[in-house]
Amino acid sequence: MASASVTPSPSSDGKSTVPSGTSSSATVRLSTAHLKHIPKMLADREAVRAQCRKTVALLARKHPPSVALMEEYARQTLSALSLPEAYVGWTMVVFASEFWCDQVAAVPPNRRLLLLPHCLKHSESCQAEYNEVGLDCHRCGACSIGEFAQVAERMGYHVLVAEGSPIVMRIILSGRVDAILGIACLNVLEKAIDKVLIAGIPCMAVPLLSNQCRNTEVDEAWVWDMINVRRAAGTRATRTYVHLLRAAAGMFERPRLTQLAPTARAGTSVLVADDTLQQLDPIAATEAIAYDFMSRGGKYSRPFITLAVHDALTGARATESGGAEHLDKLPEAVLRTAISIEAFHKASLVHDDVEDEDPFRYGCPTVHRRFGQAVAINVGDYLIGMGYRLVSREIGSLGAERVADILHCLADAHTRLTEGQGAELAWRDAPHRWLTPIDALKIYALKTAPAFEAALLVGVRLAQPLDGYADTLHRYARNLGVAFQIINDLDDWEKDDSNKRIVGRDALGRRPTLLWALALEATGAAGHVALRGLLNDETLSEDDRIRRVYQTYQEAGAFQNARLLIDKHRRRAQDLADQVAPDDLRRLLHFLIDTVLRHPCVNKGIA
Repeated sequence: MASASVTPSPSSDGKSTVPSGTSSSATVRLSTAHLKHIPKMLADREAVRAQCRKTVALLARKHPPSVALMEEYARQTLSALSLPEAYVGWTMVVFASEFWCDQVAAVPPNRRLLLLPHCLKHSESCQAEYNEVGLDCHRCGACSIGEFAQVAERMGYHVLVAEGSPIVMRIILSGRVDAILGIACLNVLEKAIDKVLIAGIPCMAVPLLSNQCRNTEVDEAWVWDMINVRRAAGTRATRTYVHLLRAAAGMFERPRLTQLAPTARAGTSVLVADDTLQQLDPIAATEAIAYDFMSRGGKYSRPFITLAVHDALTGARATESGGAEHLDKLPEAVLRTAISIEAFHKASLVHDDVEDEDPFRYGCPTVHRRFGQAVAINVGDYLIGMGYRLVSREIGSLGAERVADILHCLADAHTRLTEGQGAELAWRDAPHRWLTPIDALKIYALKTAPAFEAALLVGVRLAQPLDGYADTLHRYARNLGVAFQIINDLDDWEKDDSNKRIVGRDALGRRPTLLWALALEATGAAGHVALRGLLNDETLSEDDRIRRVYQTYQEAGAFQNARLLIDKHRRRAQDLADQVAPDDLRRLLHFLIDTVLRHPCVNKGIA
């Protein structure tokens, strides 16, 4: 094995970047299966870790590394050591751990979370059961899980035996921990890179030595090194979005929500159970359901975007180490405007669930399933009014001109969103009408992109006049929204037990998806007749119909072509982000691409 060095090239602001000639906006990998192999020899694994440590030592580490930058350094490392490209995914995890090591060490153990995988257990003998967050480990000592957990807990760590970035993000946003340490397979860690690492959350991970889900192994010495990591002198803080993420989510916790957006009716502060309406004043019922739904769940990504854009244009102080204190002093008018973005989004969800007859939202029955369609439509209308009211009342603090501009952005987005939803309904209710990929993409551009655009433009307008941002951000949001919706199409074919989602529901609901359009384009009129006949065949069970539609999509190349379109729109969004100044806003736009347009699901087949 050859020995060589990887030398980062410094940028003008002192931040080390990829070598000249390499784009900071690398295209998304359409398939990553061939990049997820793990070096079999411990000597090779140790050599990669040592090389990554040398590279990281040369970096300024002022900003979190992007996915593209981590991949570039991983490729350089493997090339320097004459190791194959197949180890890229594994090397990215090692690089990220070395990048964050000092800052994880700077976090006290009682503010760290150790995340352990259930697949390290001895599956034949383990008696532990699963609860709502993961495996309820008995710490019996029969496997390494208990040993790792016991030592970490004695040091003060929070410990969970669970996997996946959703639980990690929920814990981070709760404010209970400031650093994540984990053991997981590469598939899980790839998702964590998309959601956690590039957000600037200090974290380290040791990859499992296989991607199997039973009785797997790990480099235990690496785990002990990670758990016992010690603070180094002179650690510099890397900028982070965690303070903004927490602020965006925290605005929708019930006490904070009612403080920023006071309720008008008595009894609204009560969380709504299915039988609560009978106990409320009828006039207060609509407001009670609306506030309950606002605080019930979701990623709150749109209010985060608004707050983050405003921050990026006003000095980016919320991304510094004292970001939480800075956000505590933010004018409430800015926070209320960000809440209005979520009110419009939540209204669209309530109405969409009615129109699409969806049974679940955030893992619970939808509003119309709980209270009926008429109540749900009315609650959605209330949320729209709430969104406008939150902004219109801020003329005194924001000024009439700024309020008018913000309301125009919201109204324009609201109008285009309903046009997109209306077009979807028109196609759904005319099943004989031919749907082309262009038709589907036009619907997506209207239905999904306006919400992202409004969040971006409102954040700009809270900080300054729109000036030259409007056109660039309009096109950026269009590409971001279209790619996001295509990923949702692919996700519809992946099981999600946490949200009780039914696989292939879009096809069963005859919604005009891009996958349907791509399948028609490949199969022609005969395919159109066959697909419609398949969905209308009452002699087949629902599961059989779904399996056959899935097979048709696979044979037509619809999934692969959809991923190609994600790549196309992602690159367009990256090119537009590169045109934006200042640097803090440009980095934010690239961060949104990396997180919103995470790697699409890999359709392995449905049971």
